[in-house]
Amino acid sequence: MDQDHIVLHPQNPVGIIGYGAYVPMYRLPGTEVSKVWKGGQGATPVKEKAVAGLDEDVATMSIEASRNALARAGIDAKGLRAVWVGSESHPYAVKPTSTIVAEAIGASPHIQAGDWEFACKAGTEAFVAATAMVGAGMGQYALAIGMDTAQGRPGDALEYTAASGGAAYILGPADQALATLDGSFSFVTDTPDFWRRAGQKYPSHGQRFTGEPAYFKHVSAAATHIMEEMQLSAADFTHVIFHQPNAKFPRTVAAQLGFTPEQIKIGLLSPEIGNTYAGAALIGLSAVLDIAQPGDRILMVSYGSGAGSDAMVFSVTPAIEERRAKALTTRQYIARRVEVDYATYARMRGKITME
Repeated sequence: MDQDHIVLHPQNPVGIIGYGAYVPMYRLPGTEVSKVWKGGQGATPVKEKAVAGLDEDVATMSIEASRNALARAGIDAKGLRAVWVGSESHPYAVKPTSTIVAEAIGASPHIQAGDWEFACKAGTEAFVAATAMVGAGMGQYALAIGMDTAQGRPGDALEYTAASGGAAYILGPADQALATLDGSFSFVTDTPDFWRRAGQKYPSHGQRFTGEPAYFKHVSAAATHIMEEMQLSAADFTHVIFHQPNAKFPRTVAAQLGFTPEQIKIGLLSPEIGNTYAGAALIGLSAVLDIAQPGDRILMVSYGSGAGSDAMVFSVTPAIEERRAKALTTRQYIARRVEVDYATYARMRGKITME
């Protein structure tokens, strides 16, 4: 392979036919976590985070987002050739989330179904696979989902940000798309900044190591390479979305790459809902598509610990204006806010167990 030309372009042009987000209504303020573990002292990395309810998990939230995507796409679920769910908090250790989602939305049993893992970029891995299937002509439509109910160990820094939510995307022929996929590029290394071994309930992380050489190296490399090979600069994009483990990291890498605060503003949701892990970049993209105009160019760069980034360039088409009104916007989900205290959150997320 020519290492100077490795941006991926599907054989047949592909784009986003429909998209949908889901954010649970419950919110845990960062001050609640601080009050319990730090006596209310010190700043919090996000204002608050979204928390899945007692009756919600990755499967139920994926179903909701997928129904929104189908509504915007205007297609029957039986037209899907694949249903792929990326997450690091699948409800079963052995039993696919994808089959639950596929049956619930009415997809045909004659499909590909599987669960994807790559920490916080599991959703964009599913997205790239769906693009490849459609681009290779193996199916007309494929559904890719990034969704999580991420948890942090009680008192750990992750507890402030590890949130619930995500988004679903239907990939299909570019001539039907509300946004075409113009190219994608992935950059991965063996950088163990975040992990959870089998049998462990909570993940561990490398403290400051998670920033450099983990997040910043991979996000910067993916973004820089795709722009260089596609002969684009920061000024060529209307919107940019980076993986958002907190509010600081995406703002920092945006500035390093020459993007303005205005370009990153719409897709930066972590201060309000936290880090939705496998859904973080994809839910940022959904918020951008909710307001994007025909002709806008969008850059999205995910990040997953372990470690890697997927960078994608999209161009918005006139179809966006009519399609997005067919489902709730990401902002409408965020606005459905019910605040909970730490004790209620602990019960909802299974942090209190009785045997």
